[in-house]
Amino acid sequence: MTGKVTPIDWAVFGAVVLASLALDRFVFGRPKAHVSFREAAIRSTFFVAVGLLFSVYVYVREDLDSAITYLVAYLVEESLSIDNLFVFLVLFTYFKVSESQQQRVLVWGILGAIVMRGVFIVLGAALLQRFHWMIFVFGGFLLFTGLKLLVRKEEEVDPEDNFALKLARRHLRTTTEMHGDRFFVVKDGVRYATPLLLVLIVVEFTDLLFAVDSVPAVLAISDDIFVVYTSNVMAILGLRALYFLLHGMMSRFHHLGTGLALILIFIGVKMVASPWFKIDSKVSLLVIAVILAGAVGISLMRPKEDTSKGDT
Repeated sequence: MTGKVTPIDWAVFGAVVLASLALDRFVFGRPKAHVSFREAAIRSTFFVAVGLLFSVYVYVREDLDSAITYLVAYLVEESLSIDNLFVFLVLFTYFKVSESQQQRVLVWGILGAIVMRGVFIVLGAALLQRFHWMIFVFGGFLLFTGLKLLVRKEEEVDPEDNFALKLARRHLRTTTEMHGDRFFVVKDGVRYATPLLLVLIVVEFTDLLFAVDSVPAVLAISDDIFVVYTSNVMAILGLRALYFLLHGMMSRFHHLGTGLALILIFIGVKMVASPWFKIDSKVSLLVIAVILAGAVGISLMRPKEDTSKGDT
């Protein structure tokens, strides 16, 4: 940490987050039956703009290098989060969760993610500061994850195999049907969890697993807790709107997994090699932006073949 950050800076960050959420709620209101593409685009643009503009505040309070590092961390977190949205799409489809219910689950899921990221980032930073050799552990883990993601074969996600779902069903009384947007319902004086709560549990567990990749990645970029955490939260804030913006087009970004794998490998190399040479934050920003743009561009130029249709 640079030492320049004060409690006032954290208060400003909190105020920006709360004001952004309040404005979003004031303009678009409560969760609705359907989120149009136009609304999702406007909300996504708004949250991305807030996230990017916060880098200006980081620049004013710290320096240009910190602001660029913030942008690198923000871009990494945003891009990795998109991959997580694919899992949410499968989960919501499997449980037949309506758009209104999806919005409720994502709101609570995002709040849980913000808390978990804070805990993971503080613990991770403390480990790196206390045990410097952990930099090789984190870096090696990122390299392993990136290589695994690079060579993995495409396979369908089966929600029934989820550990959290099995555990929740074993220890919770659950109903077999949804009850609107409610997580709990009382029947004959007995409190039951609805399938919507099971969906939320799986979403939170999925994000917990996702944080295992995400947090080492951002800690490899910077050890400034303010920069790392604020960039993470700003990227997470717009995920709900981003999900509804992309959920109809996710299958088109079939090369995104390869791009994310290359990003993790690059960050892992950067972390492992950091004791001997540093990669400038501007170079990191350029490399990550080029990889993402390339993955999206190739996906759009070379659409995925539809293998569901048999030969005629």
